[in-house]
Amino acid sequence: MSLDIYQAMSTLRAVRRLKPDPLPDSVLQRILQAAAWAPSGGNVQPWRVVVVRDPDKRRAIGDLYRPQWAKYSRGARRNLEQLSGEALARQQRMLAAADYLGEHMGEAPTILVFCFNPDHMAITDADLGRPSVVGGGSVYPAVENAMLACRTEGVGCTLTTLLCFCEEDVKALLKIPDDWYTCAFVPIGYPQLRGHGPISRRPVEKLAYADRWGEGLSLVADLGEAP
Repeated sequence: MSLDIYQAMSTLRAVRRLKPDPLPDSVLQRILQAAAWAPSGGNVQPWRVVVVRDPDKRRAIGDLYRPQWAKYSRGARRNLEQLSGEALARQQRMLAAADYLGEHMGEAPTILVFCFNPDHMAITDADLGRPSVVGGGSVYPAVENAMLACRTEGVGCTLTTLLCFCEEDVKALLKIPDDWYTCAFVPIGYPQLRGHGPISRRPVEKLAYADRWGEGLSLVADLGEAP
């Protein structure tokens, strides 16, 4: 299966209902190769990924994930009170799928656990007195590459970081060294339902500015004729 990159990016929907069927090694190899092609600061690649296929370990990850989702989802449900119409329906559908993952995370045939080592990163915003994000720039491109490869392969996927709340338990389970930490968990498998499809995002005009903050950017483009 081959997709235009713009098609893949514009249909990389979070897929949370996954079949338990194992993925072929050849598919998994291509997904991991895509991750390895991602850029990183100084080309150091300060990330590793634990490919969790062992049923007992997947079940244990699911057991750790379930209470974290239950806790997080309470806040998400409170936010529903502010919505109505299609916005409310869309969020309710998302929460239903997320609830399913909350109960069945451990049944995903493969869980990719992305790890990082900050000692190998040039974290240039570490001392700016605000939350540091620069280090993630050497890790999350690999996560996104893997997810785009999943999309191309017809494999469902979604990204969660909720298990970072119980990182020590995850590290003990997967024998992750002391100086490595977790940053992304991606359950992958073939979709139960439709899988990937059109996504909903803010328009470019709301996100990009011309030369200074808040200045409207006017572009003429035809996304149907991308190079």
